[in-house]
Amino acid sequence: MITLPITSITAVLAGVIILLLTIKVIQFRRRDGVVMGDGDSRSMAKAIRGHANAVEQLPIALILMGLAEVQDGDRFMLILCATALIVGRILHGVYFAHDGVNWRFRFFGMALTLLAQIGLLITLLITVLG
Repeated sequence: MITLPITSITAVLAGVIILLLTIKVIQFRRRDGVVMGDGDSRSMAKAIRGHANAVEQLPIALILMGLAEVQDGDRFMLILCATALIVGRILHGVYFAHDGVNWRFRFFGMALTLLAQIGLLITLLITVLG
């Protein structure tokens, strides 16, 4: 049986992040009475985009991670990238889920996400090309 512990733990944490961002969007929708769209609410638009961005970024990172891990990619790099990815997504999510949070959360969250993805691309390439 193939096991992917690094990818699996990262996927669980990513799932929790997406779930929390989904709940935040639902809370804004109930509070503002918005069924579709953002109701011209900046906070609602932010929450929707924060959720969407997580859904856009996390799957490709998990695919790259899983492919590298199943092919015995460097464990240290996988753990480092997984940590950067999750910390980055938490920082990014906090900015988008709450009003008044400093823009640096978004900046550093996205920077860590991109660094993780670059690290995963390189790790997978090195693993495949040997």
